[in-house]
Amino acid sequence: MDPTRRKILETGAAATAMAAAQRLFGKQTGKGAAAMSFYEKGPVRIHYEQTGSGFPLLLIAGGGLNSTIAALNNPFDSVGEFKGEYRCIAADLRNANPGQSSGPLEIDRPWDSYADDHLGLMDHLGIDKFAVLGFCIGGPFIWNLLKRAPDRVVAAVPAQPVGFRPEMPTVLYDNGVTTWGPALVKRRPEITMEMVDKFLTKMYRTNDFVLTVTRDFVRNCQTPVLILPDDIPAHPYAVAMECATLAPKAEVSMYPWKEPKERIPLAVRQVRSFLRAHLRAAA
Repeated sequence: MDPTRRKILETGAAATAMAAAQRLFGKQTGKGAAAMSFYEKGPVRIHYEQTGSGFPLLLIAGGGLNSTIAALNNPFDSVGEFKGEYRCIAADLRNANPGQSSGPLEIDRPWDSYADDHLGLMDHLGIDKFAVLGFCIGGPFIWNLLKRAPDRVVAAVPAQPVGFRPEMPTVLYDNGVTTWGPALVKRRPEITMEMVDKFLTKMYRTNDFVLTVTRDFVRNCQTPVLILPDDIPAHPYAVAMECATLAPKAEVSMYPWKEPKERIPLAVRQVRSFLRAHLRAAA
């Protein structure tokens, strides 16, 4: 055989073998590496990753509507902390500008559209019962999941949760309309700032508590909840503590738990103990 042709064939065979190996290892979900995939349902396409093994733990990053998997390293490495004990599942939020997930802007049901994505992903993965740890915007998401799927969420940890602050009633709306919205419109010409305005108004200016459920719901919620309060404009301490007071099976961490940084491992230890205590029976 001509040496040049032989070299071309050998190179092609090597490339094919390498691609096959990458596909194989990319699908594995061992304790170390994450497996990246996409879940699609109609016009919705959700980028997600799985890491580790064990009882399913849904992780929701902070960052508001720009929440992505990459943000799960703040304020601590959530995947790194829990992948040795749990099957950690994380996704880019639908239409997060730095992420890879996309879908319609459902103006009349913003919170429920995100719950659809989270629950749809669990269905796609064949997962019935799971726990959830969510930061920042993950707080309202968690309460909505507890409302939508009370028999599926075994335990929940809202950390530094978002909530309504009466002295700054538009802070969440303002953050969305000045940062997330313009970037989204620039990427998606079919979406207008008028649509963004209606979407954010429905999300952030129609509930004066945790944004997704009522105080009566929290008062009657039977799911174990561990709350890690914060106190910045978007994360009102008063709302977090009111939830801890109202929910019959709520626990609360020390405050502040992020400062000094030496306290963070103590908070992580409490999260780990809380999950172990409530997931042991469900596993």
